[in-house]
Formats: sequence, C-alpha cells, structure tokens
Amino acid sequence: MPRRSEPARSAALSADEEQAWRAFVIGAHLLFDQLDRDLQRQAGLTHAYLSILVMLSDQPGHAVRMSQLASALCYSPSRVSESMRRLEKRGWVRREPSPNDRRGSLAVLTDAGYAALKAAEVNHLQNVRQYLFDRLTEEQIRHLRDISRAIAPPLLAAAGFTAEHVERAIGDGRLVS
Repeated sequence: MPRRSEPARSAALSADEEQAWRAFVIGAHLLFDQLDRDLQRQAGLTHAYLSILVMLSDQPGHAVRMSQLASALCYSPSRVSESMRRLEKRGWVRREPSPNDRRGSLAVLTDAGYAALKAAEVNHLQNVRQYLFDRLTEEQIRHLRDISRAIAPPLLAAAGFTAEHVERAIGDGRLVS
C-alpha cells in the first residue's frame, strides 16, 4: 500500500483513520499495561529496568558508556542514572570509570544481573508472543514492523535524537562505537 505523501487538509480524521487510531490506542495501552503487570509479577522488574539489562547484555563485555545507554534507549540521562542506582542496589549492574574518558562512566551488567535478565526473559518473551505475535499472521507482523519503522523516526527526531539514534532504536540495538 503506498504511503500518503501529502498531509491531510483537515485535522478531522476519516472514519477509517478514526477507527484505526482508536484501535491502536486501546490495543497499545492494554498490551503494554498487561506486559508491565506480568513483568512486575513474574520478575519484579519494570520495563525500563528490563530494557537496560537487555541493552547491556547485547554489548561487548556487557558494558557501555552511560551516555550511550541513555541515547540508545531514548531515555534521559537522569532516568538512566536513577534506574542504574536502583539496579545497583540489587547487584545487577555496577558503574565503572570509563578507561577512555575520565568524565564518563560505564554501565556494566553483573553476573547476577545477567541471571536475572535470563530468568525474566523467558516469561516476558512468552507473554509478548501470547499477547501479540500469536494473534498476527506473518504478513501482519511484517506490516507491524514496517508501520513502526515509519512512525518512529520522525518521533525520535522530534524528541531531539539524531539519525544515528534512530537507526539504533529501530535497528539491532548494538552500540559499537
């Protein structure tokens, strides 16, 4: 289906657009709310904490600069810092001075954090499959990916993220620098 190239002339949505919008809003809200409740109940984690653990596990040496972690997750530096503080209390991460820059610090995933991630991941991915992917055809999954990749870049740019951040967010998530 070709993309609409011209902005709508009116702020009013067509009947199809309104139905799609309402279905998207309620579906996305309910999906993320259910996934968050399940994650809290099953693993004692918030989605933000899980995202940090996943990002660190994907990096060489399970370590990355704090500023890169914030950028890659599209989180503010203060959000990452506060989350790291709480994850440190659990022994799941630690901060280390950056070997290349005295001003920066590295976020490092500990063995305990990796174990917590692996324990949480099984149930979380089963829940994602149950609530989302098991209800979609292969074609719908491709459409979901394509739609998400179409709407994410301008939203990331509007939030002040660069083209590089956009690619990281919708690409494979690796922060090789």
